[in-house]
Amino acid sequence: MVVAQKLDTILDKALQEIWLSREEIKFLLQLADPVSRERVFLTARELRQRYFADKVFLYGFVYFSTYCRNDCTFCYYRKSNDLCQRYRKTTREIVDIACALAEAGVYLIDLTMGEDPQYLANGSEGYENLLEVVRLVKKNTGLPVMISPGVVPGAILKELQQAGADWYACYQETHNRLLYKKLRLNQSYSERWASKIYARSIGMLVEEGLLVGVGDSLEDIVNSLLEMKNLGAEQVRTMSFVPQQGTPLSGNGSSDDRLELNIIAVMRILFPDRLIPASLDVRGIFGLQQRLNAGANVVTSLIPPDRGLVGVSQSTLDIAEGHRTVKGVMPVLRECGLAPATLAEYQRWLQEKQGRIKNRAIGKEILCK
Repeated sequence: MVVAQKLDTILDKALQEIWLSREEIKFLLQLADPVSRERVFLTARELRQRYFADKVFLYGFVYFSTYCRNDCTFCYYRKSNDLCQRYRKTTREIVDIACALAEAGVYLIDLTMGEDPQYLANGSEGYENLLEVVRLVKKNTGLPVMISPGVVPGAILKELQQAGADWYACYQETHNRLLYKKLRLNQSYSERWASKIYARSIGMLVEEGLLVGVGDSLEDIVNSLLEMKNLGAEQVRTMSFVPQQGTPLSGNGSSDDRLELNIIAVMRILFPDRLIPASLDVRGIFGLQQRLNAGANVVTSLIPPDRGLVGVSQSTLDIAEGHRTVKGVMPVLRECGLAPATLAEYQRWLQEKQGRIKNRAIGKEILCK
């Protein structure tokens, strides 16, 4: 009875959009009872309805290079893993795939790569190749572009924005610095975080991500959510860790998505007006409904079949079958009582957020004078 009363109080605060305390956030994250969890999910869906009605945004995913200079302990594409087959798409292939995704009805092209030395450690020529990819994808699709190149210098971020990149995605995975050191070997936590701060300062939208099941505690997750608030990320996401062959964490992980779903719902409660992805990269089409019912409002990792592309956590799941396409996800959206937004609706949301960032930057500039 005490649990039910406490849950009533927290969910009432959530519906009033009053920020929850650390203990209240932790309480929601650890819920295991199906009835209590469904009440949280229902609240998350109500808040999503308040800001987005029944509309969901659809993102196309182009993982155009699986080469990487890093040796992250959780990643299948870490540089020392000889078990994965690597590829590097040509600029023409990338543009063609992006155009196919645009024709299929996605609203954004997510250009993702490992921190490929050919692009990032090849002097100005490498960066120019990356900029050319962004320019041509933007020109040929006319769609918003998200770029996920890892950590790059601020000057290059500015050039990527000028080339047509609207979004910058660069995940910490955890905000526990000791755990970060174990996950992202020989990579600066502060430098990675600062790259997102800078991206927002120049008017780019930022996505921040949290990986679950890699040794993180509930306290760590609460801290991550608070850091996401501090960052002001316009898109926040979480994904369950999927063990990868050839990595130090290949024996870790859990088949239970409960915590990921709880985090999605809590993210919606804390950030009701933000974009929260339901990734197809963890459980594929069969996990999509759960994530949407927990409060997500973006379907990510839509990948066309027969293009030689892979996913991040699940490199081949549902791709060849065509389930990870706009057409493939429609039955699930209908089952959830949801519908794809129009491109115009997504662009309006984007422009409104970009306008707010720009106004904040102008306001800070005036205060500093």
